[in-house]
This record gives sequence, structure tokens and C-alpha cells, in this order.
Amino acid sequence: MTGAQILFLVCAGLILGSAVMVVTARNLMHAAFWLIAALFGVAVVYAILQAGFMAMIQVVIYIGAIAIMFIFADMLTRRDVRESRAQIGRNWPVAVLLGLLILAGLTALILAQPGVGRVAPALPSGLDPVAALGKALVSPDAYVLPFEVASVLLLSALVGAVYLAFLKKQ
Repeated sequence: MTGAQILFLVCAGLILGSAVMVVTARNLMHAAFWLIAALFGVAVVYAILQAGFMAMIQVVIYIGAIAIMFIFADMLTRRDVRESRAQIGRNWPVAVLLGLLILAGLTALILAQPGVGRVAPALPSGLDPVAALGKALVSPDAYVLPFEVASVLLLSALVGAVYLAFLKKQ
């Protein structure tokens, strides 16, 4: 095994272990920290795959913004989320069994694909994928329309959230 494959397996273990801890943690703050660990593992996997832009987006947006927003929301609301009854339902064995069956099916489906064990070829030395993405996003022949539609939808969601925030205070 190469060093990259060993690092991938370590990151995969970190991601899976952290994801299990996210859904089983009783404390919301601990679940947020486990989520940060899982997202960091995904960023390392992107870096292993030579997708530097995606790794940076993973760190900046998901870890730096969304996970920290969860932590701030938990700290600022100061509400006790634990209920008086058990957090795990009666039918949890059925859910675990169903999850394991889905995992087995997806694993069989992936292993049946040709070329699963092959390593991706290295990127050419002169290729700059971030510059190519930037050109594609602003090119009239590529993705400028979906990019602008997404920006208008996000802006309208932001205006609606501000309106609803001021509406509840009155």
C-alpha cells in the first residue's frame, strides 16, 4: 500500500467514527465538535485526491462557517435540548438493521463497478483547475445563468430571513 492509500484509510476511519459519534452524542455541543472532525476528514480526502479547491471550500464554508454557526447557535440560545424521555426510540434495532442493509447494498453496487481499485491519474503540470472553474462560472457559454440564478435565490432567502426576524420582534 502506498502512503496515500494508508492516509485515505485513516481518514475514512476518522470520518466514519466521527459520523457515528455525531448521531449518537447526547450533548449537542459534542455532536457539533464531532461534525467538525468528520468534515475535516473529508477535507483531507479532497486534498489526497488533488482537489485543492474543494478541500479549501470544505474547510472555509463547512468547518469555518456552518459548523461554527451550529456552535454559536447552541451557545446563544442557552436552551437545554435534552428531554425528560429517552432520546433513542423503541425501534432503533430496526433502524440499525435497515442502515446496515443499505450499506451492504451500496457496497456491493460500488464493488461491482469496473475499475474500482484503480488509482486516478495525476493532473497535468500546467493545468489550473481553479482558473478553469472561474472561467466556466463567468463564461456566457457555460454556467453563468445557473450561477446568477443561485445568487438571486440566496439573496431572496436572505431578505426573507431578515424580514421574518424583524416580524417576530414586533
